[in-house]
Formats: sequence, C-alpha cells, structure tokens
Amino acid sequence: MENEYTSMKECAAEAARVARGVDAARLPEPSGCGDWDVRALVNHWVLYTSHGLEHRALRTTLPDELTARDFTADTGWAEAYAVQLDKAVAAWSDPAVWEGEIDLGFARMPAPAIAALLIAELALHGWDVAHATGQDYRVSDDTARLLYGVVEANAEEYRQYDGFAEPVPVPDDAPLFHRALALSGRDPR
Repeated sequence: MENEYTSMKECAAEAARVARGVDAARLPEPSGCGDWDVRALVNHWVLYTSHGLEHRALRTTLPDELTARDFTADTGWAEAYAVQLDKAVAAWSDPAVWEGEIDLGFARMPAPAIAALLIAELALHGWDVAHATGQDYRVSDDTARLLYGVVEANAEEYRQYDGFAEPVPVPDDAPLFHRALALSGRDPR
C-alpha cells in the first residue's frame, strides 16, 4: 500500500500540474485518443481520476450529475480538479481503505488492484492530456515500474474493450514509463 499510495500522490500532483497548463484554446483540438477532442479527454480524466478515485475509496457510486458534467465549462476547472485530487488522495490515506474489495457494479476487485488501475488512469490519461497540449508528463522510476506492471497485467483485457490500442514498438532500452505507454498503445515519441 505504501508504494502505491506514494505513486498515487505523485501522479495526482503531476496531473494537477498538467491541468494547470491546459490552454482553453486547445480544448476543441483533437486529443490523439480516438475521436475525442481535448475537452472530452479532459472531462473523462477529471471525472475518473479525481471524483472516481474518491468515490472508489468511499465505496460509493459516482452521481449522475458528475458523469454528465462538462468540467471544462468552468473557467477554474484546473484548480477545482487539483482540489478534488487532493480530496481523493486523502480518502486513500486511511490504511483501512486498502483492505477488502470494492464493488464496481459488474464485479468486485481487491482495493489495491482498483487503486493501481486508478493510478494508471491518472498517469496514462495525464500523459494523453500533456501530449495533446504540448506538455510533458513525468513520473519517478518507482512509479514507472508500478505503471508498467499494471499495464502489462491488464493490456490484453483492455484491448478487448478498446481501452488500449495495439502496442507500439519502442527500443528495449527505452525508459520504463515510455515502455508502459507503448504497451498501452500510445506512442511515446
């Protein structure tokens, strides 16, 4: 739990930094994620990596008002996202939250597995937003190792549901975060 929580805090801080760097003029531009524009990508990212992260820790479902919301319509959306990320990460600070299972509505999974998937969501979509808006998304070596393991463990299943594209070839000596991105179907170059 300690390593995962450290990576969660790191990815949340990096996501908040990237969000603050998104120029509103870029929201209607293509995101590189299927047919989503940057606005759709950011809305998905904000919903699942801040609100979803908190609701999973609390074992509650996301309210319809959040799932239908255009977060980017608010001029202060990036600051609101940073505040919500802090709340979400704080919800995972209690060691008891990491125990037991979380009901996803269609399946139950151990809390640490859900946390790992949400950390990957923070980083992968954080990289997507950064890439689409001319920014970088950086992670530590420890977090890159965690992300690679999560992507490797889930890539084939995610491909079945179009969550990941086919892997992108990268050199064997590419940084581990780049290899995780490539395994998820993103081109880190």
